Amino acid sequence: MKAPFAGAMALALGLVLAGCGGSGGDARSSGGTLRYVAVGAPATAIHDPHGGIGNQSDLTRFALLYDVLAKPGANGETELRLATSIEPDGDDLTSWTVELRTDAAFTDGRPVRAADVLFSLRRIHEKAAENFGRMQMFDLAASKAVDDHTLSLKTVRPYAEVPRALESVTFVVPEGTTDFSRPVPGSGPFKMAGGTAQNAVLERNDGWWGPTPPSSRIEIRAVPDPQARAQAVISGQADVAGSISPATAKQVADDTKLQVVHRPAVTMYPFVMRLDTEPFDDPKVRTAIKLAADRRELLDKVFLGFGKIGNDLLTPADPSSPADVPQRERDIARAEALLAEAGHPDGLDLTLATTTSYPGMDTAATLLAQQLGEAGINVKVENEPPDTYWTDVFAKSPFYTGFFGGIPFTDVARVSLLGDAPTNETAWKRPEWDEAYRAAMGVRDDAERRRRLGGLQRELRDEGGYLVWASATASTSPPPG
Repeated sequence: MKAPFAGAMALALGLVLAGCGGSGGDARSSGGTLRYVAVGAPATAIHDPHGGIGNQSDLTRFALLYDVLAKPGANGETELRLATSIEPDGDDLTSWTVELRTDAAFTDGRPVRAADVLFSLRRIHEKAAENFGRMQMFDLAASKAVDDHTLSLKTVRPYAEVPRALESVTFVVPEGTTDFSRPVPGSGPFKMAGGTAQNAVLERNDGWWGPTPPSSRIEIRAVPDPQARAQAVISGQADVAGSISPATAKQVADDTKLQVVHRPAVTMYPFVMRLDTEPFDDPKVRTAIKLAADRRELLDKVFLGFGKIGNDLLTPADPSSPADVPQRERDIARAEALLAEAGHPDGLDLTLATTTSYPGMDTAATLLAQQLGEAGINVKVENEPPDTYWTDVFAKSPFYTGFFGGIPFTDVARVSLLGDAPTNETAWKRPEWDEAYRAAMGVRDDAERRRRLGGLQRELRDEGGYLVWASATASTSPPPG
């Protein structure tokens, strides 16, 4: 899978075997083995933490093997990990000082130094074509290691949210590492003990600086099919399954041996329309499609009510998301009138691509096609293979089912909205919007910056190419650590 935010770990419902007993007893209390089946295509499993991470199984393994500077915390705040502080050097917000822990070490005994961090960030930047420009806001050539535990980071322009930019995916490896054909020394809570990228065996790293993880051993298996993941837990072959279908969650709700784990509504399958392709280049057509969708029916039948109705905002949980936008309601008459004004009084014939990468993507497309039919829009649904969907359809097809999951608006803008974004999937290319976004990111005051970003999201909602019909209750029950 190459969905850009598959790595966000904002997946569908998670299933946990009560007690997490498995083969090693109660893994949460006795230090036994935790067996985890995660979303992942075994054929594309990797060992390199700095390129594109398409499998959630890979991301989970990397998060346990390699520590990060920071990670997302509660209420949208940044929680520091290897970094003990991330502060701007002045008001221009182009120079930042990162102070590091002094007690962190790699599993081979070497201390974690600023030089290791800078090497890792530069390597991530060099692999931008693979990882959607993860470090593109930094001028890493001008950045330097001041001493073993102090890093001076420069940005290419004023950037107020450097701490958020350093969350989660800044996996640190020893300076000079070149061979990633197998796991390299990390400074995370676990270390590789055997297996492969597809079926990894991890053991607790007793030299980790943080609190002792409850499990002494974790087995991570990449399984692409959501039903197979759920069945592995139901049959007792695994303790935790990430991203199961809402239907399965309903079926096992009364099983005392199983527990369904939820997260706030973060996962969404927006329908994506390219603005550079007819008929979606006409804003009236885009609005008509948004008005013809029955969002409540989609939420109830695709996510079985696990979630919230969408309002065409891509990151509704982000602190900058505007809260005062009226809910877009279904209006078939208005949709038909807009189509007539756009030169389609007899309706439209469209093709909508979808896949089965995540539970319910194909169901959502089929249901939307039925709903649009009521407004005179005839939609043919094409179900594409999941192993090629994110390379052949994503960011290429004029009309398709997308995926987002629990990421900040700044990441969405970087990856999908700015004119030079690596995957500008809707061809949203407005220089004035880009300029306003970059100006907002140079505003130090949080409230004012969020107000400006909220205005940009409102414009995108009203004029852009995303139909965001709902955000699903999401969960991943990751291994401890």
